[in-house]
Amino acid sequence: MEKRRSVRVVYSECMPISIHQSFLPHTDPAASLAFWRDTVGFTVLSDVGYNGLHWITLGAEGQASPSIVLYPPQATPGITDDERRTVAEMMAKGSYATIILATTELDVIFERLQASDAEVVQEPVLQPYGVRDCAFRDPAGNLVRIQEVSAPTP
Repeated sequence: MEKRRSVRVVYSECMPISIHQSFLPHTDPAASLAFWRDTVGFTVLSDVGYNGLHWITLGAEGQASPSIVLYPPQATPGITDDERRTVAEMMAKGSYATIILATTELDVIFERLQASDAEVVQEPVLQPYGVRDCAFRDPAGNLVRIQEVSAPTP
């Protein structure tokens, strides 16, 4: 019997890794595009169509990464029809996906979202854990929280 060696890896520096993309499902590419581009203010980095489905990549102005990819959940490989139905039901209830964004201008962003057709879940409030944020849903029912952050010191 071969004896296995245990290997201990020690990192003296942080690994060069970052968040590149996050995926959020969508049910209507036109409504999602209008919401994320026109209401939230993100830039469309790409809009790829295939067999009537769309994968839309969005990012903050002047920032290619990290980005959000709005994807059609029915195109997820390897899931059954029952699982597709479960995903659709969870999306309809707004309990399938969540993303947290950050801004230095929470009240301005909230007013813009409130003036649109966005479903407001929570007005700006200081949470007991010290974060001031608001919450709303996008056209697919995804929960979007926006946290207020301090502007970087020059």
